[in-house]
Amino acid sequence: MNAIYILWLRQLKRYLRSRSRIIGSLGQPVLFLVALGFGFGPIFKKAGAGNYMDFLAPGVIAQGIIFTAIFSGIELIWDRQFGFLKETLVAPVSRLNIMIGRTLGGATIATIQGVIIFFLTLLVGFRPINILMLPVALLIVFLSALLFTALGTAIASTLEDFQGFQLIMNFLVMPLFFLSGALFPLNDLPGIISFASKMNPLSYGVDGLRATLINTSHFGLGTDLVVLSGVSILFLSIGSYLFSKIQV
Repeated sequence: MNAIYILWLRQLKRYLRSRSRIIGSLGQPVLFLVALGFGFGPIFKKAGAGNYMDFLAPGVIAQGIIFTAIFSGIELIWDRQFGFLKETLVAPVSRLNIMIGRTLGGATIATIQGVIIFFLTLLVGFRPINILMLPVALLIVFLSALLFTALGTAIASTLEDFQGFQLIMNFLVMPLFFLSGALFPLNDLPGIISFASKMNPLSYGVDGLRATLINTSHFGLGTDLVVLSGVSILFLSIGSYLFSKIQV
């Protein structure tokens, strides 16, 4: 447990010390909120779909979570190349504990990022319908962060250079985001797009946030929680196995 806590704390301190990283990671969510929220808002309203900013805000929060969480895997490659990971792996500590500590650290950072973006959405006019559901929304944020941090760690465990990780992320992160329903409703989609959205775990994170923040859900809050919990356990198991195979 001490190893898990130390690695979790190290991840958190590294994040809090990097102000440029915190500020830089907010650029894209702000761009989406301002450009899309105010740009497509009138069109969305004329189509009879309501307030687009309310619809968009949960999707932008989910975007900040997945980008922060999954790219935390880059730090594993960095540590692998510059020695810290080797020192950790040869220590008399279970690799499972090392993986759990790193994953919890990355998930905590992504959760903080999601909370920061939530407060940014309030500045541009978003208002949650029921503030009593905010603790459940925070649970959705943490489960989504845990899921994608575990996925990023699993992928990074099989790679040795930054170029390979970035290539995979470009073919994974953007499709996950755009097929999650973060920017458009999932109703009445073409068959293949609808199927891809249902297979996309981020869809359930976005839907869970909409269910808790604006009382609108496509899959149902119970389904969102079950899927996020189940896939998180699956990715944690896969990540633990792949991490245990890293050669020092």
